[in-house]
Amino acid sequence: MALPSVVFLLALLLAGSAAGVTQLRVEEAARGGARALARGAAAGEVGGIVRQLAGETAAATVALDGEWLRVTVSGRVPGAVGSLIPWTQSASAWARPETAGAAQPSRVDGASRSGRAHDVAG
Repeated sequence: MALPSVVFLLALLLAGSAAGVTQLRVEEAARGGARALARGAAAGEVGGIVRQLAGETAAATVALDGEWLRVTVSGRVPGAVGSLIPWTQSASAWARPETAGAAQPSRVDGASRSGRAHDVAG
């Protein structure tokens, strides 16, 4: 009787750990993408950075909102529980451009000044 409870508790602990690691990875990927955009990198380069930091299944969107650039990264929690339950973690990071012209809409994959987001990784 106790063994199924222990197995269930262990599965919950492992799922929670996987969710925590996924959250840390998407946060770091969002920060890295925002730093790259602030330095003037193209949106395609941001997609590569996001995939490198958060994994191949992570998705990112880039938006230009006034003077601020925003990168939002999301990724599914891996593992048995993550595949049964659609559990997605996400994080956003904002940055101001460091170089002249880095905030131009063409530099962030055609994002408009209204803040419309565009996918850069998938």
